[in-house]
Amino acid sequence: MSQKHIIVIGAGPIGLSSALLLLNSGHSVTIIARDFPAPFETIDPISQINYTAPWAGAHNRFIPPSPSVPHTQLEHSLSLITYNHMKSLYESPHRKEAGITFLPGIEYLEAPSAEYLSLSKPNNPILNQLYQLCGYKILSPEYFPDTKIKWGCKYESYCLNPMVYLSFLLRRFFYLGGKLLKRELRCPEEVFSLNLGTDIVVNASGTNFGLDPAVFITRGQTVLVKESCPVTITRQNKDGTYSFSVPRGYQGGTIIGGTREVNNWSMEADLEVRKKLLKGFVEMYPDILGENGKKELTVLRDIVGRRPTRNGGPRIEGEKIEGKGFIMHAYGFGGRGFELSWGVAEMVRDGVEGWLRGKEKGKL
Repeated sequence: MSQKHIIVIGAGPIGLSSALLLLNSGHSVTIIARDFPAPFETIDPISQINYTAPWAGAHNRFIPPSPSVPHTQLEHSLSLITYNHMKSLYESPHRKEAGITFLPGIEYLEAPSAEYLSLSKPNNPILNQLYQLCGYKILSPEYFPDTKIKWGCKYESYCLNPMVYLSFLLRRFFYLGGKLLKRELRCPEEVFSLNLGTDIVVNASGTNFGLDPAVFITRGQTVLVKESCPVTITRQNKDGTYSFSVPRGYQGGTIIGGTREVNNWSMEADLEVRKKLLKGFVEMYPDILGENGKKELTVLRDIVGRRPTRNGGPRIEGEKIEGKGFIMHAYGFGGRGFELSWGVAEMVRDGVEGWLRGKEKGKL
């Protein structure tokens, strides 16, 4: 199979991971993006509100798949691939420069779905799989913080300092010979008119430029505090709201969240929401306030981001553009871009190379 010049649109976790895998497969790769990773001290969250990756609460949660919802089964498989990749990275000499830590992950649910409850049944294959992978275990009620909690679990999770991690991926990509082009596009097909010598595009744009009616934005508001937390905790409340804490290692503080507001385009942080988020976090993990419980959290920044979400799950598939070339789509991951990234990157690589093999055989 001949090696080709491939354009990747987007410099979030999906775009960067896909670009690296394609580069490592011997292809020439250029990333085109409007926004690239940078130190958080230099970024204005409002000006980059659509580039949410640097501000993400980037950690791993295993969401049990539903037999009746195909995309949840795929996402579970992708999360396993990504977890193993992150584990290998953590065990390598690059863990610090990658901004990755492994630490206990705890989840509390007030109204667990049937998929979560099924994990408590004897010999559940998903539970056995996760136990072998990360020591996943169901918590007994004595470990619940209050009587509202009906189900809980604990396992070894990873947390990322996303600005460190994304910059690490970008540096590796550039060091290995990848090229960068800072440009704002209007649609994936625009790449074919840029005279870059390619007929293959990876569309990791997040939203697909508003061209997919199934894509919508989910506004999320979080708070970055200075204090570090030795555990990542998620609580799902009965009313559909949730609280989470995601430590960002290497002096990155802790992200506290969060909100999920469908099609809310507001750019400004709500200070009342901030108070509610901090209160929920302290109730979930009171040890953060010190031995006497009187320490005050140091707020570094309020963050608002727009997560690109898609009805029916993310789109990961190839599309032949008659007379122009091939687009491998990989977008619409909502808040799960980091935890699915390396599994998606493998699908992107396989999709691109499958197209190339078919083209060489004269079938495309």
